[in-house]
Amino acid sequence: MSDKKRTAVILIGHGSRVPGAGKDMEKVALFLASSGEYSVVEACYMSRVSPFFPETLKSVAKYNVKKIIVLPYFLHSGLHLVLDIPAMIQKEAEKYPDVKIVYGPHLGYDSTMVELVKQRIEDAKNFKDVRELKLCARNEYPLAEGEMEFVPMEPADAQKYMEKHGGDHHHHH
Repeated sequence: MSDKKRTAVILIGHGSRVPGAGKDMEKVALFLASSGEYSVVEACYMSRVSPFFPETLKSVAKYNVKKIIVLPYFLHSGLHLVLDIPAMIQKEAEKYPDVKIVYGPHLGYDSTMVELVKQRIEDAKNFKDVRELKLCARNEYPLAEGEMEFVPMEPADAQKYMEKHGGDHHHHH
């Protein structure tokens, strides 16, 4: 068995309360899986939608792989990427001492991204004016029990908030 075959991949997305929001990432995972280059490829989410990372890591570890590469399916860096996600992976990794678990880079910049953006610009050329769009009602997408609406906050206020509320309010794993 080649070394690559003993490697698993987990794509981790943000998660959204809009149903099917992750289907593009899931489609990418399916294509990677069907390429047969890796033992197993799964997609999961940080919050709001299951499967969540802990359960996905558990199922992937059962394949007796030597290495699991966790790839954050994010375009831009931010607190989730520099802290929340790697902290969560570290915590879960303790349960699997025999497997090397790697935190890969986010999608970020790549020359292929320029081509994709150009393609999206072309796609948009015949779209109608934004004022003609019919938008759905926000209440069609309620928050899950105990979830918080995103509230923009100054860093100092956020710090106070975290101290008061114990920091881990929406990662209900």
